[in-house]
Amino acid sequence: MSIGWRFLYACLLASLSSSCFAGSNPAVPANVILITLDTARADRMGFLGAQFGLTPNLDSLARQSAVFSRAYAHVPLTTPSHATILTGTYPQFNHLGDLGTPLVRDLPYLPDLLRQHGYRTAAFVGSQVLDPKSAAAPGFDRGFDTYDAGFHSRRNGEDRYTSEERRAHNVVDHALIWLGRRSRSPFFLWVHLYDPHDPYDPPEPFKTKYAAAPYDGEIAYTDSALGKLFAALRSQGLYEGAVIAVVADHGEAFGEHGEESHGFFLYDETVHVPLLIKLPGNRANLRITTRVGLVDVAPTLLTVAGVQAPAAMQGASLLGLLQTPRRSELTAESSRLPERPAYSETDYPHRAFGWSSLRALRAGKYLYIDAPRRELYNQESDPKALHNLAATSTAVADTMQAQLEEFRSKSSSKTATIPATVSPDQAEQLQALGYVTAASISLTAGKEERAADPKDKIEIANLLHHALLAVDSERYRDAVPQLQRVLKEEPGLALANLEMGRALNGSGKYEQALPWLRKALELNPESGRAHYEMGVALGETGDWAGSAQQLEAALVHAPDSDDLYFYLGMAYDAVGNAAEAARNFREALRINPAHYRANLLLGRLLGMENNPMGALPYLEQAVKLQPQSPDAHKFLANVYIELGQSVNARREQAEADRLSTSAKP
Repeated sequence: MSIGWRFLYACLLASLSSSCFAGSNPAVPANVILITLDTARADRMGFLGAQFGLTPNLDSLARQSAVFSRAYAHVPLTTPSHATILTGTYPQFNHLGDLGTPLVRDLPYLPDLLRQHGYRTAAFVGSQVLDPKSAAAPGFDRGFDTYDAGFHSRRNGEDRYTSEERRAHNVVDHALIWLGRRSRSPFFLWVHLYDPHDPYDPPEPFKTKYAAAPYDGEIAYTDSALGKLFAALRSQGLYEGAVIAVVADHGEAFGEHGEESHGFFLYDETVHVPLLIKLPGNRANLRITTRVGLVDVAPTLLTVAGVQAPAAMQGASLLGLLQTPRRSELTAESSRLPERPAYSETDYPHRAFGWSSLRALRAGKYLYIDAPRRELYNQESDPKALHNLAATSTAVADTMQAQLEEFRSKSSSKTATIPATVSPDQAEQLQALGYVTAASISLTAGKEERAADPKDKIEIANLLHHALLAVDSERYRDAVPQLQRVLKEEPGLALANLEMGRALNGSGKYEQALPWLRKALELNPESGRAHYEMGVALGETGDWAGSAQQLEAALVHAPDSDDLYFYLGMAYDAVGNAAEAARNFREALRINPAHYRANLLLGRLLGMENNPMGALPYLEQAVKLQPQSPDAHKFLANVYIELGQSVNARREQAEADRLSTSAKP
């Protein structure tokens, strides 16, 4: 079937002739633009009734769109939720419940299907958690002609926005460069904006304006980036004829039901998400109150593109809800698409802590959560889910439980799962983005899926989450008491033992760090980070031979760490192996030429070996990197003396003396 006929077929199929031909060329399928907003709460969107004024650009788009006021995510985590959005399948079918689980080739996949039907395809993502090359999202680049990611773990002195994630305006800029390469083929463009995910750190002027509410600042900043994208689409004549879908992968909790962040619970704070779809021709201002799910996004976009959704897709096209264009508000009763239950699940409590997994079903007026202590809420009279009716309405709870079990059984895949490929070291790298994966933990208890109720343990999860963010931002004084409380409740949690060791190392308390790091290695001997931190602690307490042994073990797991090579160089220098010391300092600088201490110590080492010309560029770089360092100026002065440059030597020595004097109390 030709591209033109496929498009006409889609129009007939959906009975949407006005949207197919209004402002678009009937001979060419619509361009498809998918925008995913990470960690965006529905109650921050003006088009869903929020009064914060955070989303003027999205609100403008919504006035030309169908707004789905009851859209739900099926898993409250970034990578698994995007798998559902792009495959049109439930998590129990696609089995992408953890970072690093491969997207298998036999799953239906939106970009792959569109490319097979003549579309150019491109993705521009804002975080390492959606980078196929970093092992966080293997297979996600299938079907894409361009997949713009290229993230890496943060190196010494690096900004998180040049390593682990990318700000929204930067993502949009990359996408606009790609859009500028015109082609006659229709395109599918996926833009993922990560900014609302914690840590909340919007750039100026949003940082100052929303100093008391930085999450809101991230939402407002993200909306401003979308304004830039929409303006560019209009200026290039691409806006009116495109289908534009905007959706969040999940929301965020701010203490509701005890949860902070997301991933553990299945209440509306993290599962109710914004969803709007602008069809070609700018159909205006529809509000759809029928319950829908993110599983429906891919089949909807395929239908607009004139591509039949494969049978394996479990979602349903939502175009059937738009067949009454004169109505400003549509319900299930006024459409041809019956209201369906919304299923959600999370295995995160089990994978991260060994607690119970949770399953939820929203059907009729009820929210039911299958937990060790099950929960039932009347969402009409109790929208915030504050009054658990499970004990008093047992017949309703039993019915909902049976419906949930039947739904999950019918929608699950019977094929064997492929285990996650994230190594312990890659898992530790992803902690900087706020995620704990199965590869980063080791538990001495709690192996059964039906274990402790997360409701009883959520404070421990909150403490660990905040401690991870504190260690990552070098706020070690904040992290230590939080980790102490975590380890009092969960002493067998390898990750918490490791992070305690890291925090104490970062505070200069190396002797205190040793027992925690030994425990971390006992629980998770494959952790390169634990070997590295142990090597640092041993070296700083004088055991340089033991330090070298631990650092060599770490090197197997993390061959691209500048700090690892630097400390290994220090260890070999301390035991008198100058050749190995120099080699490792050079490796650190190969990875990160701006590593101040590696420049300083390599220059010092070469100077002590009577190689002043070799030492000179490293010490000059050290002075450039840290001009307030007395040692850098002193070592450089010594090299200038060896080279006979007395004027330069006197200048550097004078600066070293001045800095040393000013540093004294």
